[in-house]
Amino acid sequence: MKTQITRAPQIIRTVRMRMFARRLRVLWVKGLVRDEHWIGVDLGGTWVRVAVSDRSGHLMAKISERVDKSSAKAISDQMIRLTRFLCSKHGFGIKSLNGAGIAATGPLVQEKGVLIHPTAMPFDCVPITKPISEELGIPSCLINDAAGAALGEKMFGAAKGLDNYAYITISTGIGCGAIVNGTLLLGKDGNAHEVGHIVIDYEGRLKCGCGKRGHWEAYCSGSNIPNFIRMRLKDMPTRLVRESLLLKMAGGDLSRLSAIDLFAAAGKADNISARLVEEIGVLNSIGFANVINAYDPSLITVGGTVTLKNRAMILNPIKKHVKDYIINRISKIKVTPLGDNVGLYGAIAAALTYIS
Repeated sequence: MKTQITRAPQIIRTVRMRMFARRLRVLWVKGLVRDEHWIGVDLGGTWVRVAVSDRSGHLMAKISERVDKSSAKAISDQMIRLTRFLCSKHGFGIKSLNGAGIAATGPLVQEKGVLIHPTAMPFDCVPITKPISEELGIPSCLINDAAGAALGEKMFGAAKGLDNYAYITISTGIGCGAIVNGTLLLGKDGNAHEVGHIVIDYEGRLKCGCGKRGHWEAYCSGSNIPNFIRMRLKDMPTRLVRESLLLKMAGGDLSRLSAIDLFAAAGKADNISARLVEEIGVLNSIGFANVINAYDPSLITVGGTVTLKNRAMILNPIKKHVKDYIINRISKIKVTPLGDNVGLYGAIAAALTYIS
């Protein structure tokens, strides 16, 4: 008898749960319970990517295009169009969308949902959240892409369970997101992580895309590595430059050099290219040392197109030289396991954090 009395509440709860599940299935069939979908947008300097995700971070559909820079308004219009296209193509109703997170290249004013003088776009102000919310009828939020990636890594990737962590992207530009004592650092406008614009060359030999000189991004980002190559080749003997595979890959025209040419030539054992890759690695290690000294993370994951396409040539020099510039205990450094989707995961994580 005692056993029967003890188990009675459990049996009642089980029956009630089964009844609730049946009722939920009925409501689902009638369309009274909607799916929970989230839009994630990764807006970089070159590409914009849009994805539909569930709450667990499963990317159910995604699409990418080159950023439409014909006008400031065209950028949000493009995101809206791609969102509608994804929903239509894959059968996701707009009404099933709970919200949108946009992880974008900065600088930005997070509270107002706008980009201000973004380094990769020729506009003073780019409105993001307001047009998206008005057109799609859903709440939206804006976050710096690297800060969003740090949030995504914390929620879905290698930083699960870590309170002190940083993400660094080396792509068209260079950015960072940092979580310190469990808190994502944002700053007054959401730009507390613009480490690509720390000064690594006080002589300011190269100009950054932001217009200032000597910044890390001016030397080591995908868009500016060609400037660094041209600067260094001028210091080298003309004969060696003419004989280099690097110059041949550029068709003999230094103005046509690209970051892709550099890493491809270095991969084929071209001496000058290998030397330049090592020099870029030293400069990158100075940037990483600044992140370690400032934020003291236990882990740094690294992403961005330049990193993901040249993993060993980017990470090996950093790991080799960073110890020469740090005062804090060295952090573990590795490529993000989220790959080129880290920006989308960051956008979804931002939506789940700030909207949900």
